[in-house]
Amino acid sequence: MIMKYGLMHKVMDSPSLLETATEPEILILRGFPPKIIWIRRGNCSTGEVEAILRSHLQDIQALNSDSALGILTLY
Repeated sequence: MIMKYGLMHKVMDSPSLLETATEPEILILRGFPPKIIWIRRGNCSTGEVEAILRSHLQDIQALNSDSALGILTLY
């Protein structure tokens, strides 16, 4: 689980990438950090994930800089 790794290695200052529902549900219950980028595409290639992230660069930067935001869902 990405969130568990982040907690163990104290890397919670940067957003985590997720493709499962469990971690965002935990975030909703517990709050943030960590900030989460949730990619809701099902099975897709690494290239498709890269394209999604690149096309949402401004959204990701806004998530990272705004302390009131904790989750960004990308399709």
